[in-house]
Amino acid sequence: MDREIYIAGVGMTPFGRHLDKAVWQLASDAVRLALADAGAEMSQIEQAYYGTGTQAALQGQFAVPGQVAFARFGLSGIPVYNVENACATGTSAFQMAVQALRAGACDIAIAVGAEKMNIEDRARALAMFEGGWDVSLSEENAARLLALGEGVTVPDGTESDRPYSRFMAIYAATCRFWMKTFGTTQRQIAAIAAKNHMHSVHNPLAQYRKPYTIDEVLTSAPITYPLTIAMCGPLTDGGAAVIVCTAKGLAELAGSRDRAIKVAATAIATASPRDATQFEQAVCRRAADIAYERAGLGPESVSVAEVHDATAMGEIVAAEYLRLTPMGEAGPAAECGELSIGGRIPINPSGGLECKGHPIGATGLGQLHVLVTQLRGEAGARQVSGAKVALQENGGGSIGYEEAVVTVNILTR
Repeated sequence: MDREIYIAGVGMTPFGRHLDKAVWQLASDAVRLALADAGAEMSQIEQAYYGTGTQAALQGQFAVPGQVAFARFGLSGIPVYNVENACATGTSAFQMAVQALRAGACDIAIAVGAEKMNIEDRARALAMFEGGWDVSLSEENAARLLALGEGVTVPDGTESDRPYSRFMAIYAATCRFWMKTFGTTQRQIAAIAAKNHMHSVHNPLAQYRKPYTIDEVLTSAPITYPLTIAMCGPLTDGGAAVIVCTAKGLAELAGSRDRAIKVAATAIATASPRDATQFEQAVCRRAADIAYERAGLGPESVSVAEVHDATAMGEIVAAEYLRLTPMGEAGPAAECGELSIGGRIPINPSGGLECKGHPIGATGLGQLHVLVTQLRGEAGARQVSGAKVALQENGGGSIGYEEAVVTVNILTR
């Protein structure tokens, strides 16, 4: 069944360190904000999709996390589906809600994501990322990905002696691979981070709101070359929720019809065997091409984008795979201002995961919150002028040389 689907309401807590709140409270805050935004009552929600990637590992809630969270604040008695899809969890929950609407299973549904990642045992929080690939092949996986960075000289003093997830070293290897293959420079990666830090200054919900220049990014504490701490996303707590509905469902809500945003396309792709240089076969490229075809739009139509940038390099890779720039040209585009608000194609006006934060299950829904705000013209100092088409990309996990899963969504005014 082909039905038009709308986002009627969005809600998002401030992302950051919420040491005084439980996971269910973060979910509750996001849901109540989304209900108010849509002009909806809790009783009007017909299905709920709950996304969390860390609750089992960090809080011990190994089963029914959605039912448990929702019961604490009265969203009960309806079908609840629990979703885990690594860092793409939130938008996977969103896409499942959209599918239910398109199938005629209901007319109003909600996708919710929540995480509390800041715990006393930081080492345990970082260790959970090791579950994002085939754990029986962890050493083989790491060796394959770290080899991407071979052949680039690592300057003295650019490696931290502090413990970090080894995925930081893998992100750095991707940077070095792009340096060898396309000529991407450390300064261009820093330009991405500086641009996002500047964007985040005006985002009241962002975890970090301090502006950085390119030189300040480059001289911030090293992680592993070419990455510095200002180029990397933090551990984050937070919640986000999105209410989606059919035209019939929209008519039942008290919110303004003029603020509803159309879901033009959803797409999801998973990793497939490929060599590191087979860029056309990359999972992000394949998901994007499916989304563009379903929306009847091309990358040239995109007004604004939110992409997955656990490090600044992630934005470069995503922008190129999404065809927002040619391969190898996202770094130079950032350096000359094309990816900034006011530029040719603003990316991550929220500050991105580097600055807004990355509470895994809430991350993708937080991106949708940003883009809905942009398309409504309600983003204030972060507003992209004339935004009509928004693209969201959210990836997670690792298989082979790429993310295990990538979701892409296109929204229109």
